[in-house]
Amino acid sequence: MVAINKNKPVCVTGASGYIASWIVKDLLDQGLTVHATVRDSNKTRSVAHLWKLADGAKGELKLFDADLIRPGSFKAAIEGCELVIHTASPFVIKGITDPHEALIRPAVEGTENVLRSCNEVSTVRRVVLTSSVASIYGDAVEILNAPGGVFTEQLWNNTSSEHHQPYSYSKVMAERAAWDICKDQSRWDLVTINPSLVMGPSLTTQTQSTSIDVMRDLGSGRQRTGVPMLEFGIVDVREVAKAHVLAGFNPDAEGRHILSAHTASLLQMATILRARFPNYPLPTRQLPKFLVKLVAPIAAGVSREFIQKNVGYHLHFDNSRSVNLLGVKYRPLIETLCDHFSQMIEDGLLKRR
Repeated sequence: MVAINKNKPVCVTGASGYIASWIVKDLLDQGLTVHATVRDSNKTRSVAHLWKLADGAKGELKLFDADLIRPGSFKAAIEGCELVIHTASPFVIKGITDPHEALIRPAVEGTENVLRSCNEVSTVRRVVLTSSVASIYGDAVEILNAPGGVFTEQLWNNTSSEHHQPYSYSKVMAERAAWDICKDQSRWDLVTINPSLVMGPSLTTQTQSTSIDVMRDLGSGRQRTGVPMLEFGIVDVREVAKAHVLAGFNPDAEGRHILSAHTASLLQMATILRARFPNYPLPTRQLPKFLVKLVAPIAAGVSREFIQKNVGYHLHFDNSRSVNLLGVKYRPLIETLCDHFSQMIEDGLLKRR
């Protein structure tokens, strides 16, 4: 049991990011002091939304510059904190030429650097780590061997590698490193949040994420001829942020927590969106797997191995720990999708029609 003093500052790494910005907002709205790390606090466009969140909020925001692969760069931000929420990690799926340098090294070394600084700062009592369901499974086909046909926190991704699903590999290696470091000490404990595909509105137009790519592909007309039968666990970014805060301050929180509210295919997502946005060229049919396997490597730069292992499988996630232990309450999928789509139109990421 760990009781965190809310009069002490809370450190949030990668604070300008998609999930972290909502965490910062929640903490500031509660009146807490936030030590927020960013790559460069002088880049006004990257941090302006954080200052906007702080303007008029009950809490106080302090920015610190830190770099995932620079040892010790997080220590100043962690000083005086009992709670550290580590969200900073690269999130890129497409167009990677060097997976080790783009994903794996910063994810693993960044986690190690943050946690080593936690070891050096005597006030730290809890670390909440943003992990992923990618740390639990690598490919959808693994659902066939999951006990009861459900992905749970008991499972670990043992199939991804630097060359196959490198993002997933970066997440599982970073989380494993975190648990290893945690086990070697006894002053602070570790809680992980393992979200599925995170969607919903962003607090900044500077964020790049796979969820934005998914929405853009659906709404731009690129997939008007049809989509593969790809299913995703989906969770709203606002619930993910809330889960981090709940995990930070719940004295009994421990272990891993899957955050996944709904499971939906690309076609199901498009169908939900079409009812609200009828003027957009959203796909209306599902393509057969053999056709996807034939054209995807050329049309989308996706390997046939990925298609074989991920298209055509129904996914199921056990989110009971997030509900019963953290108290997360999930909103309807239509709200998450439509709020996200609307914002992309407002931000100019999708043409207004």
